[in-house]
Amino acid sequence: MKFATKLLHGTSCFDPVTGAASTPIYQASTFHQADLDRPGAYDYARSGNPTRHALEEAIAVLEGGARGFAFASGMAAISSVFMLFSAGDHVVVAEDVYGGTYRFLTKVLSRMNIDVTFVDTTCVEAVERAVTPRTCGIYLETPSNPTLKVTDIAAVCHIAKAKNIIVIVDNTFLTPYYQRPLELGADIVIHSATKFIGGHSDVVAGLAVTKDAELGEQLYFIQNGMGAVLGAQDSWLVMRGLKSLKARLDVSTQTAEKIARWLANHPSVAKVHYTGLAGHPGHQLQSRQASGHGAVLSFDVGSRERAKALFDRVTLPIVAVSLGAVETILSYPAMMSHAAMPAAERERRGITDGLIRLSAGLEDADDLVRDLEQALEGVEAALSESKSKAFSGA
Repeated sequence: MKFATKLLHGTSCFDPVTGAASTPIYQASTFHQADLDRPGAYDYARSGNPTRHALEEAIAVLEGGARGFAFASGMAAISSVFMLFSAGDHVVVAEDVYGGTYRFLTKVLSRMNIDVTFVDTTCVEAVERAVTPRTCGIYLETPSNPTLKVTDIAAVCHIAKAKNIIVIVDNTFLTPYYQRPLELGADIVIHSATKFIGGHSDVVAGLAVTKDAELGEQLYFIQNGMGAVLGAQDSWLVMRGLKSLKARLDVSTQTAEKIARWLANHPSVAKVHYTGLAGHPGHQLQSRQASGHGAVLSFDVGSRERAKALFDRVTLPIVAVSLGAVETILSYPAMMSHAAMPAAERERRGITDGLIRLSAGLEDADDLVRDLEQALEGVEAALSESKSKAFSGA
């Protein structure tokens, strides 16, 4: 089956008991055992729930993995996966990861005597140099958040396999529709399902998929032991969103490309980060290892003052934390997604005070461009007026 069909018919197309076209919400914490000697598939909802299981099967099929897991949030998925490592282990991590991941690694994982080295994973040689005899894992985020740097997944996996190192890839931006890291050699793929997979700004969730069953058993032990599982109703909401993933991403990606091309030619924009632009350093690699460029881009307007003025003037996008929804979302990484990262670290990674992240939604692309145009024009007018007043006052 092709992806669009697999979304609807790959697994859990209908409830096998009632024939319902939508998997029921099994709002139960415990399950009756008819025979103590032959326990049923479910006993306690932390260990397993039919609604959550349907979602976990679905994401495993879409990513081409052996086991899927649904967590209470994207960070719950990420932190649970890192619990696969033990004191004394070393992990190589992409330097420009999501701010919440950076915070967990530097403030929590470090207390467990698990060492982390941040490197520019777009340079495969840098990854190889960072590997030590204690290295047990490599963590990638590609394209990265929010500067959309692209890492060669297959090349990194080639290095890792020679040394028996686990490769973990955050696939939130592209989803299994555009990119399937397990097929490129990765061992675990992670999603913040709050974003494109859920897609409607109404649920917080995380997903993980392991390539093989043995690693899946290890992750299940952690999921069950830590208990950061996704509830039944939230599992149903994620499955509801998953069904329209391809249709939503097709539209949003086309819109993102149109906006990125327009911004790239605007005199008030210093830089645009979008892998769909031919001038992006990772454009060719992204085109080879993925089937699409996604709906997220970022652009630099030069200063916090200009960014604030633009946020004050846009009328269609919502200004908010998060991305991947039906509505277009503008975010300010320096104070939102990467607020936990020290200013010097942000600056070194290209997360400037003028950087704005845009996640394209389902609005008409021309309407969004017109809104951004009037906002940018308003920024220039406001700054000119401010300078004029300051000069007059002097």
